[in-house]
Amino acid sequence: MKKFCTFLALPLCILILTACAAGKTDKEKIRNIEFTVVDREDVPEEFLARIEEEKEGEMKLSYGDKGYLYAARGYGVQETSGYSVTVDQCFETEQEIRIGTSLLGPGKEEKILKKKTYPYVVIKMEYTDKQIEFE
Repeated sequence: MKKFCTFLALPLCILILTACAAGKTDKEKIRNIEFTVVDREDVPEEFLARIEEEKEGEMKLSYGDKGYLYAARGYGVQETSGYSVTVDQCFETEQEIRIGTSLLGPGKEEKILKKKTYPYVVIKMEYTDKQIEFE
């Protein structure tokens, strides 16, 4: 009976370990994506209008135009000035484009105004039909 249980347990362990490894491959980086942070005046008008509509809440948007893919990430309304958004990473996996961003608060030396701001970043990259996943 002990040999029989061992005989069944070994394939089960192999199956479980294989399934865990398969799940990781979907998120593995294939390559870094080259991108440019876009100034507000260089964002396509239609996409800028969508950003303006969505900027008060947390925002994760994408837009394709003329062979380029634009991605916008915002963190909603902030009660003071001095906030900014940085792009920490942008890479391609087997099934998607993953973009990591961070919200940075005002610096110690920065003059802070008590007014609502809506920090966001827009990046531009070569067009792909893969879905964008923001981290």
